[in-house]
Amino acid sequence: MLGGQFSARLNMNLREDKHWAYGAYSFMFDAKGQRPFLAFSPVQTDKTAPAMGEIARELKEIVGKRPPTQAELDRVVKNNVNSLPGHYETLGAVMQSLQSSLVYGRPWNYPTTLAPDYQALTPKALGDEAKALVFPEQLVWVVVGDLSKIEAPVRALKLGEVEVRELDDGKQAKR
Repeated sequence: MLGGQFSARLNMNLREDKHWAYGAYSFMFDAKGQRPFLAFSPVQTDKTAPAMGEIARELKEIVGKRPPTQAELDRVVKNNVNSLPGHYETLGAVMQSLQSSLVYGRPWNYPTTLAPDYQALTPKALGDEAKALVFPEQLVWVVVGDLSKIEAPVRALKLGEVEVRELDDGKQAKR
């Protein structure tokens, strides 16, 4: 509901409401232990800093004053449950599911347990999970763009120390 689907907050904000991006998303990699959380959106150059500000705001709000709502949860659950059969319609997808079950210690029938698990979720449980996984004050921002046009507005956001890296004959130069 934050950034994993078209109707998620990030995409609705940056694409549908502001028209600054073709898409905006967030996700976590599957892994044991720590997992990186990523939020991203290619935007038009003059909207780089404003988009970063909006992403930062959305991340703060989902763990703060605007936690997940029942309407958002209902939309995500419906989408996830309705798309389950399509996720496992090829032999390759079934094999990948079995491999994933092996790696993460899940039962072989794990896909059949997903619909009831999704349907049992509550906005409070999602809000609590967001607080355990999303730390807006600890973000590392990676911004790619025309430095002459985006540096000053990005610095003005005061989202943290700014480190500029340039490519020079294949070598990174830090300044």
